Order: sequence, then structure tokens, then C-alpha cells
Amino acid sequence: MRIFVTGGAGYVGSHCVRELCGAGHDVMVFDNLTSGGHREAVDDRATLVVGDLANAELVQGTLSEDHFDAVMHFAAMLNVNESVSEPLRYYHNNVSNTVSLLQSMKACGVEKIVFSSTCATYGEPPVAPLTEDLPQEPITPYGRSKLAVEWVLRDSAAAWGLGATALRYFNASGAAADGSLGEDRDPEYHLIPLILQVPLGQRDHIKIFGTDYPTPDGTCVRDYIHVEDLAVVHRLAIESQAPGEFRFYNVGTGHGASVREVIDAARKVTGHDIPAIEAPRREGDPAELYADPSKIMRELAWQPAYPNIMPIVETAWNWHKAHPQGYASVGR
Repeated sequence: MRIFVTGGAGYVGSHCVRELCGAGHDVMVFDNLTSGGHREAVDDRATLVVGDLANAELVQGTLSEDHFDAVMHFAAMLNVNESVSEPLRYYHNNVSNTVSLLQSMKACGVEKIVFSSTCATYGEPPVAPLTEDLPQEPITPYGRSKLAVEWVLRDSAAAWGLGATALRYFNASGAAADGSLGEDRDPEYHLIPLILQVPLGQRDHIKIFGTDYPTPDGTCVRDYIHVEDLAVVHRLAIESQAPGEFRFYNVGTGHGASVREVIDAARKVTGHDIPAIEAPRREGDPAELYADPSKIMRELAWQPAYPNIMPIVETAWNWHKAHPQGYASVGR
């Protein structure tokens, strides 16, 4: 297939592009190289077009000229806390730009899309693990923007035959097994890279926000899904997508690791005594968020290659240790 990948220079997108290219697909990356997008992260086998989804003329012209079979859509703003203070930016970038992309797809006859959604669409669910039939009640503009796109995809599938899959990620983590691709975001707000900044000498300690949750060690529990496992899921989803069908899946390992467990794993992997300072809870942090991935395992015949936290942290450390300044360390 010829696949148009928005945000394909970003963290998850770049790993997915590599997976697609390795499977023999013809890939074009469309990325504005901001918000975590890096030219150096784009696979040499893919074509890169630097552009913004807000430029509808460029998007439609590119889709029209190159005759694509499908789209993978990663381009989005992701900072949950920032979305609360700047909701209009998030609705414009995540929702309006996606509607524009879909209009271009319809005009050009591109009938398949895989969408990077999030478990944040569930809000603060009362139970864990999370199944796909739980109510979607997001509590932030970020989560609501992602849910709004899911609604648009569902309605488009019914109205004009779009084939769409929404993949509701849990915590994307880790790095490429060969150490050549990883996470490079400024500012960084994901737990594992923040922890690893301590042994790199880039921060003095890591904060634990809340130690009185109803969990085994009192800290939040999250489902960490390796980025290469996510890449395989995206490939399986696009290869099996049928026009006119809307599908949605939770993508996780089926169990969680606590904040303390992740810190302990990083201490073992790095050999560094990572100081941790206890801090008050952050508003809106559920005690436990982890997936029931049985639906995607059953329907796409998928199993995570990295089901446990230790190898996930190991691959992240290999990347960050070799690239302490991210892609600025690559020199490509």
C-alpha cells in the first residue's frame, strides 16, 4: 500500500513508519517538524514532506498527486496540562485539522485511516482494566479533542464509506531495539524519560505525585506499551482495514506498573541511585489505568513483544544514554 503518515517524524509515528517500510509499504511522511517531530527520525526509505495540516491546499494536492491507499494520522498536540490552559489550540489542531484532512481524503478517494487516539477518552473510569465498552467521559480538552475525532470517524464511515480504526493508546514507552529511534520532546512530560534524566545528570531527582492511592505501594499504576508494539498494531490495523468500517481498540499490555516500580526498574537498568521526592497528588490522576487488550489481541491476532516494564525501560535507557540531547546527538 501507499500510505500517507501525518506526524510520521514524531515519537510513535517514526517507529510506525519504520515498521511500514520494513513490511514493504510505500510511505510518505507529512510533518511540520514541531511538537516532537524530527527530520532525523524519518526512515530513509520514506519520503518526507514538511508541511502543516492547516494548509489544506498542500494536503489535498499531495494526496491527489501521489494516489494514496490509506492514511495514518499521528499529528496532534499531546500535552494534557497545556490543553487545559489553551483549549482552543487543541481543538483547532486536533479536531479542525483532522476534519480538513478527512475532507481532502474524501476528495481524493482515500478510504482508509488509522487514528492515534488515547485512553484519555475514558476520563476517570471507575474500574480497571479498561474495556472498550466503558463510557467515554474525558475530563480534559485533550481527551475531548480525541473523542471528537472518533465521533467524526464513526460518522464518516457511515456517511461516505470511510474505513477507520481508532487506537486508544495507554502509555507509549521505550525506544527502538537497535537504539536508533527514541523519544525526544521539549518540554518532556512522560515519566520514563523524566526518570532517565536523573542518571544523565539533567535533573537532580524525580517527583512522585501522590503516595496515598489505593494501590499496592500507594502510587499511580499505568499500562506501559512499548512503542514498537504500537508500531506493529498500526500496521496490522491498516492492512486489515475495510472501507465503511469503524473499529476501536484499547492498546496496552493488560497490566500496569506503579510509579515506584518504574523508578526501581530504572535504578536497576542504569545502576544509578535515582532520588525520588514525594509530592502531593495532581488533580485528575486516577489511581489505576490499564487496558484489557483482549479485543485487539483476538481480532488482529496481536501480542505485545514487551509485556513487562524492565525491557521497556532498558530500550529507553539505551536510546537516552546514546543520545543525551535527543536527535541533536545524531549529527545526521
